[in-house]
Amino acid sequence: MPLREMPPLEVPRSYARWALSQGLNRAVLSFASRRGDPLAELMWSRDMPDYSRLRARGAIHSNPFMAGTVSYAAANEILRSSDFGVGDGQGELPVPLRWLLGKVSAPDALGPVDPPSMLAVDPPLHTRYRKHVSKAFTARRISSMAEMVTSVAGDLLDDLDPREGQVDIIEEYAAKLPIAVIAELLGVPDSDRPDILRWGDQAAAILDPGLSWRDYSQVEAAMRSLHHWFEDHVRRLRSDPGDDLLSALVIAGDLDDIELHALGLLLLAAGFETTVNLIGNAVAALDAHPSQRSLFIADPSMADGVVEETLRWDPPVMATVRQAYVPTRVADVDVPKGTAVAVLLGGANRDPSVFADPDTYDITRPNADQHLSFSAGAHFCLGASLARLEARVGLRLLYERYPTLRVSGQGVRRNTRILRGYSHLPVSW
Repeated sequence: MPLREMPPLEVPRSYARWALSQGLNRAVLSFASRRGDPLAELMWSRDMPDYSRLRARGAIHSNPFMAGTVSYAAANEILRSSDFGVGDGQGELPVPLRWLLGKVSAPDALGPVDPPSMLAVDPPLHTRYRKHVSKAFTARRISSMAEMVTSVAGDLLDDLDPREGQVDIIEEYAAKLPIAVIAELLGVPDSDRPDILRWGDQAAAILDPGLSWRDYSQVEAAMRSLHHWFEDHVRRLRSDPGDDLLSALVIAGDLDDIELHALGLLLLAAGFETTVNLIGNAVAALDAHPSQRSLFIADPSMADGVVEETLRWDPPVMATVRQAYVPTRVADVDVPKGTAVAVLLGGANRDPSVFADPDTYDITRPNADQHLSFSAGAHFCLGASLARLEARVGLRLLYERYPTLRVSGQGVRRNTRILRGYSHLPVSW
């Protein structure tokens, strides 16, 4: 299906949404980055981050526009503290500008960082939404899904033909595995999965700060297509529900259609984007560290170590933002009310005070699972256990089937800053 066209009369409102949510960020980050501010450089650059300059500025570094941290202790405290919140998904904006943004919002263009998404609301509303969705991620439910994940991964590996010489492991495996799993949770028909995968991949860029107007327009088109698909899908589930999570939420009747769309979009974004990036980053990291790859191939039970160390060393999500709701103090630094703090998860994961020799990729690292890649506190990733399961099973089966697998061409990183992963990664064996 083609992308949903934007109604002509909606263009000025869309431009206003871009200007408030992206245009201002783009101007500020670009200006501060050119001035050499280390926080702005990290938030603006798409290169592999170098956290040393920002770490040298102390636990929390502030510039005239916002603050940021690569300190594990400070990041952990901020993520867990009720003194901070997500600021309607736009914590970097002053409250008056967030109010204006709300006035030009459109129900069919809301993304995973817009209310009522769980990423964009604080308790008690966040608690209410999380209660509904958490039933899909109980330990028993995740354990029961292991057989399905193993079956899907096996089928996908059966389809990889080594005689072809080279395979894009992202397109043919890392992306197809999580979309199959999340489609089961959402009740997505097989025929619709390619469209959902394409639109979800396009819409994920909304997490980035400072999109251009052109890129933002494409993202909104993808989100609009997803919303209209969810509208039709929810209508179908009302008359013919399945045994999936979304059907259960529809039947319960506790959420309105906009809330159902928001939860569906969040599950799609979180359930797909995190896992595909995690699997791709792990394949690249193992290839770049032959000794670690050999350890894993010799002992596939080390899959947990591969997953946790990859999450720490090259996380799928690089940063999140929190706003101080009250004057507070973090890591002996005063944080005024209203301050937006960029929590650089990738930097916290390489804090030498917590992780010895943090720039080294080591799948035997005993405390790798202390990383903050799934956040912490109230907004700890609800799907973390599912992402871990998919990556653990997916990587173990991949290397058991093809132990000589190697990256055989130039990998292409995604053109995003917050989400870190590969769009293409050619391999052969």
